[in-house]
Amino acid sequence: MVRNSTIPVYSLRRQMLRMSWNKYNLFNTTQRARVPNVANKTLYQQKWASKKDTRSYHGDQITERQWQSMFKTRLPTANTKVGGVEPHPPVFSLTFAEMERRLDFIVFRSNFAPSIYAARQLVGHGKVTVNGKPMPYPSHRVTDGDIIQVDPTSVSTLKKTAPKEGEEEAGAAVTKSPMEFVPKPFSQPFLFVPDYLEVNYNTCSTCFLRSPISRPGKTEIPSPFPPQMHALAYEFYARNRK
Repeated sequence: MVRNSTIPVYSLRRQMLRMSWNKYNLFNTTQRARVPNVANKTLYQQKWASKKDTRSYHGDQITERQWQSMFKTRLPTANTKVGGVEPHPPVFSLTFAEMERRLDFIVFRSNFAPSIYAARQLVGHGKVTVNGKPMPYPSHRVTDGDIIQVDPTSVSTLKKTAPKEGEEEAGAAVTKSPMEFVPKPFSQPFLFVPDYLEVNYNTCSTCFLRSPISRPGKTEIPSPFPPQMHALAYEFYARNRK
């Protein structure tokens, strides 16, 4: 599913959620916080609606063909309660786990870009390296232990600080100007890092530790949709896979 370019990305009428810090996206998220009423829909309609909504957030810039080449029908099966430990969430919440290995996703999840579209642009413009080598392909999927680094001057939340009074601004002894974190308006609800990433903001680098998993009481993949919608989307793709 590729987004229709004639429709605004953050349409307040359609209220499709995106991977973005945009204030209109935040408003749409608050409006869509409740589970939709599906009592008057057939099972297929429920699956199709869940697929449409979840894909609008999880990789709307990715075509259906690209996504189905990544989609895996086999998911982890550990979903039991053992010895009073809180049960794992439904494993269907990991439906889109393979997308989290994409380079543009990692740049966004690490809070180096305000949206998945900006992250894609950073990668395409050569501002991102993988294990020290330039990687201009947003669709590149990393492996466990890969180090992703972003050019600090391209991070929108980092601003150069003015030199203090009395400090020299020229000469061989002068190092690079220090940079200060300046959060964007309305970005606070999105400023967190998933457990499968280890981010060092001093060097603007991220280590991809492993694939996302489900833990007792939570799932590691950030998503505004409940596991029930992910389950319906999974069933849609699993049934229609060729």
